[in-house]
This record gives sequence, structure tokens and C-alpha cells, in this order.
Amino acid sequence: MNNNIKRVVVKVGTNVLTNKDNRILGPVLRELVRQIAVLYEEDIMVILVSSGSAIAGMEVLGDTDIKDKSVRRQVYSAVGQPRMMRHYYSIFHDYGMHCAQILATKRDFDAGKHRQNMINCYEGLLSEGVIPIANEDDAVSLTMSMFSDNDELASLVAELLDADRLIILSDTDGLYTGHPDDEDSIRLHEVKTNQNVEQYVQASDKKEGEGRGGMASKLKIAKGTANKDIPTYIANGKRENVIIDIINNKAVGTKFISA
Repeated sequence: MNNNIKRVVVKVGTNVLTNKDNRILGPVLRELVRQIAVLYEEDIMVILVSSGSAIAGMEVLGDTDIKDKSVRRQVYSAVGQPRMMRHYYSIFHDYGMHCAQILATKRDFDAGKHRQNMINCYEGLLSEGVIPIANEDDAVSLTMSMFSDNDELASLVAELLDADRLIILSDTDGLYTGHPDDEDSIRLHEVKTNQNVEQYVQASDKKEGEGRGGMASKLKIAKGTANKDIPTYIANGKRENVIIDIINNKAVGTKFISA
């Protein structure tokens, strides 16, 4: 295990946490927590940025008569967030660990007392060995000031806490030179921030509840975070042991480093 790594921010997307029927996958959550527990025993603290609240809310409520898309998302997220935390709380408890929920809006990262207050909260939790689980506070976030997606939130948290790594878990194995399913596509193992790899990004067509981020967003965030001297990875969150393999410098996913 890399002894120089003490803090890792892991972002897990909705497409990792759900199946094709948009149901939350318990085994994926358990494998995620298992890896966090392994790192914890090596004195590496993980800050988890987890999507999935809107999908979890849709599982509970099903279809709704609410016409306004923003209000509908607020309702689904407000109902689904405690459900997600119940899943996480139960699994972390099985490993003898504690977790905590931190819901943030973009304003909380502005310089001043809001930012410092959030730093104090994270630092307090980490000092007690508690795993923070972050998400956007969709129930109160204003549309014009929302995070572009949880990739952006994860990047801001990584910078806020001076993390050693940012790992963005998606449903693909990394950045490819074409569509991941094409035979001619090659996975890029390492990308420097001055390389023009945007040409390889495929358009994304996401359905409601699936999350706002696509590969274009992940690429932008990965480069931006790497430019802040935080090596960043895009990798497949459904791959067994993916987080631990990345920490052990195995050839997993796509690594982004500053030029």
C-alpha cells in the first residue's frame, strides 16, 4: 500500500450504483464499503461522494404527478437520501465503522465562514475515524447555483481537504480513444492535462434520475483537479477491488496528472 496516501476522495456515480432497471445494487454498495474498510485499516481515510438519492427516491415513490422537473428532482432526492444513508449506515456498521452525511450547496465552498465551517466538520469527522458521505443538497439547491454534477462536488471536496487522490467511479473502465464498445478503441492509461483528449469523448444521453454527469464532465473535472496536483482517476466502479488496485498503482482506469 502507498504510504504517502492518507486521504482519498471517491466519487461513485448513479450508473455504478444501479442496474439497467434503475434499482440500487446492494452488492455494489457492499463492495465499495469493503474497500473503504480495507483502506481504513491501512490508515487511509476515504471521503465518499455518493450519487443515487434521486434513483432511490424514485424506487420509493414511483411515478409522481409533479410536473415541474426541478421540484420533482427535489422530492425524489429528499425521499431517497435517507434511504441511501440507511444502506450505507447498515453496511459500515457490519464492518465496525461509522459514517456521516454531509449535504452541501455550492455556496458552502465560497471563501469565508461557510467554507471554514465545512472544513471544521470534515476534519472533526475524519479525526474520529468517521467516513464522511457527501452529496449535493438537492432539496434546497437553487438551479442557477447547483453543482454541474457530483464530479464537480468531489473535486471541490478533494481540494478543500487537500486529498492525495481523487477517484471518479463510472460505468466504464476509463477514457477510450473511441466508444468503449468499439473493437478499435484503446483505453488511455495516463493522460497529462495538456493533452487534447477531448476529441475522444462520446455524447451522453442520460434519463431522468441517472445523474447529470457524462464523460465530458468527468474529463473536465479530472484535468482541473490534476492541475491542482491531485492525481485523478476515472475507473469502473463495478470492477472488483478497483479502489484498492488504484491505490496500489495497478494499471486500472485512466490516470490524470498535471503536465
